[in-house]
Amino acid sequence: MSAPLTQSSPPRRVAILGSTGSIGRQALEVIEALPGRFEVALLTCQRSSELLIEQARRFRPAAVVVGEACYAEVRDALAGLPIAVSAGEAALIEAVQDPSIDILLTAVVGAAGLKPTLAFLGAPNASGKTLALANKETLVVAGELVMAQAHAAGMRVLPVDSEHSAIYQCLVGEPAESIQRLVLTASGGPFRGYSAEQLAGVSLEQALKHPNWAMGAKITIDSASMMNKGLEVIEARWLFGITPEQIDVIVHPQSIIHSLVEFADGSLKAQLGVPDMRLPIQYALTYPERPANAFPRFDFARYPSLTFESVDRGVFRTLDYAYHALSRGGNLPCALNAANEVAVAQVLAGALPFYRIYDVLEQALSRVEFVAQPSLDDLLHTDQHTRERLLAVV
Repeated sequence: MSAPLTQSSPPRRVAILGSTGSIGRQALEVIEALPGRFEVALLTCQRSSELLIEQARRFRPAAVVVGEACYAEVRDALAGLPIAVSAGEAALIEAVQDPSIDILLTAVVGAAGLKPTLAFLGAPNASGKTLALANKETLVVAGELVMAQAHAAGMRVLPVDSEHSAIYQCLVGEPAESIQRLVLTASGGPFRGYSAEQLAGVSLEQALKHPNWAMGAKITIDSASMMNKGLEVIEARWLFGITPEQIDVIVHPQSIIHSLVEFADGSLKAQLGVPDMRLPIQYALTYPERPANAFPRFDFARYPSLTFESVDRGVFRTLDYAYHALSRGGNLPCALNAANEVAVAQVLAGALPFYRIYDVLEQALSRVEFVAQPSLDDLLHTDQHTRERLLAVV
């Protein structure tokens, strides 16, 4: 366990991959709300150059890494400041290996988070550092490899997803053998209660209107299809070292209970709070501390009842696909994630109706060349091959 953070402790240096996205922006809010505790060491983004420039001027990181297309704009805008500006994947890999970085918050979306995460895990003097993981796809694609490398490096992996953060908090101080079941809660998204026929007629605009959370477009579509829960089931298996059979999903429309743990004696622990991603972000950055903040508090009077429903897996088939991929293992979760990223991108581009996501995922799982014990190269090949094959068809 790392030493507790105090006002007299030197600030911990934080790198944020995807600082212009929803999680990245809120992480900077958390850092700003806790003055003296953190120093921003690295900010990255792919395309949102204007916001990144604003963030860099405000937080003065030692370095920023951007997509090739916006390199010149960012370089020129930050000229004269003591900020190193670079671009591309190789620059990102090098930047996260800076030995002065204490915490890496991986907040990029999709499989793009895998390589820099592995680079951070393999950096010199990794022991005692923290990987704050908001990129669930990293563990979906290569969970076994990532967790094995984190363990070997002596690095703590702290989840930032509200559901996995809730489970982590419920498990603090509990022996691993006492865990009976993990229960991930789901809001149900904008289409809770829809039939398959109704789902076939929904629009992109409807799919992007989440009832409880303000998230990026890709994650919002995943919530609408309930693929986010499928990805979270796979993530939970690797984060907490349990079997697929020990992971359940329940719909909880109010999004107040973020997840639960059932223990061998039948007791349940739940973590509750308002739907505010700054809370799990702060927990990951400050663990094991719980510093005070001015974020909104839960008001019991506003929620006189908390309700639960089963997932309609006949309509939201993504959950079955995820359990199938996880149970069979190998490179199937990687193929499932790649197929989902392709399908969601096509939906967001208006080239694919929302309901066709399910067909794309089913097709990908039925055609993948199965590898039972994949290496990293096998997984990268599966990811690329799945995308290329689907893009030729979709």
